[in-house]
Amino acid sequence: MKLATSEVKVATEVWIITALLHRDHPKARDFGVQEILERADLEQINGKLRPGVYVHIIQHCVANRAPNPGRYRMLFETSDGRRRLFRKGDSYHPGREGSKVTPDGDEIPAEYGNLLDWYRKWEIEWNERTVENDPLLRLRGSGKELWADEPADEYVARLRQGWQ
Repeated sequence: MKLATSEVKVATEVWIITALLHRDHPKARDFGVQEILERADLEQINGKLRPGVYVHIIQHCVANRAPNPGRYRMLFETSDGRRRLFRKGDSYHPGREGSKVTPDGDEIPAEYGNLLDWYRKWEIEWNERTVENDPLLRLRGSGKELWADEPADEYVARLRQGWQ
């Protein structure tokens, strides 16, 4: 079912705009609030730039800010005035626990429908790159053969035998 643009929630619009920016600029780490606003004005998802878009970008959709009153976890504040899409593993304010990270598919106009698939792939690729580039995360699972035949607590206790 194709949504009329007037039915698009402001939070969904903000997510779509930020996803478009990420997709169009794959090397960009994040975007300024003004960049997101300018793209929203250019895209005109709702026919015009609604006043609520700004407050959703700076507050309502931002996972690592206290909810006031919006509780979405669609964006992540990387630094003052900078945003990117929220990803699994990002920290967030506890008051936003359980809130939406992406719009539901039926909330997105048909012409942007492929963004949810793009987002899932983008998030997976980012997580894989993070593990590949982090020396500590690459160690995950190493050494497990050392205690494979005994519970971890017993292994540690055995290593500590004779300590003062």
